[in-house]
Amino acid sequence: MTTFDRVKKLADKQKISIVELEEKLEFGRNSLYSWKTKTPNGDRLKKVADYFGVSTDYLLGRTDDPEPIAKLDKGPGSDLIGYFRLNTAEFDPDETEEIEDSLKDYTDFLVQKARERKARENKKKK
Repeated sequence: MTTFDRVKKLADKQKISIVELEEKLEFGRNSLYSWKTKTPNGDRLKKVADYFGVSTDYLLGRTDDPEPIAKLDKGPGSDLIGYFRLNTAEFDPDETEEIEDSLKDYTDFLVQKARERKARENKKKK
């Protein structure tokens, strides 16, 4: 199922046409139809996801669960997860995995620095 197919399904469920949706979101005519063959840009994808209250991952076919990550996980870091997913929407899975690996390495580095800082602060308090 393409991104367009998922958008069409959601629009049908709300009894609005693709043309009406494009007007409501202030998209150019037939711009959503191009999603049949092209990956949408992140901003437009997010706008459609927000309109329907679904996740961008659902629209892209990465999950069959339409619930946005923000609704599923309100814990620390949940904004970062959503940000990462939205900003990697245009990449293929191999590119996304490469970015994810780099991000994990950098996150490990930042967590280690935070632990060291916390240990120094605790040592000063004693």
